[in-house]
Amino acid sequence: MLDALTVATAIAALLLAAWCGWAAYRDQPTKDWHFIGMAVVSVLALAQLAVGVVQLARGQKPDQGTTIFVAYLLGALACVPVAGFMSLAERTRWGSVTVAAGGVVLAVLQVRLYDIWGG
Repeated sequence: MLDALTVATAIAALLLAAWCGWAAYRDQPTKDWHFIGMAVVSVLALAQLAVGVVQLARGQKPDQGTTIFVAYLLGALACVPVAGFMSLAERTRWGSVTVAAGGVVLAVLQVRLYDIWGG
């Protein structure tokens, strides 16, 4: 795994969580700018998936097993888009809370991915 990509994804996810948390605090739903932020974080998660698959294809193995590593990669990829779609269904402050929670979950998944790989 690329440590810099893992850290960048986790920090971007936490920034998105703080931004959407601030919107929820101000009693605002997710706006178009939030969805652009979600797209950026999702692209980072997609890059993380691509790097992980390439490293697996090269024969490198995670310390705690390939199956769990791939499952965490797919979960990390799906985390923010799923929260974004849920926020579309809930056009109140709770939609922003949902995206903020998704950002925190993605950051935690990045830490776990680092741990599974053997960091």
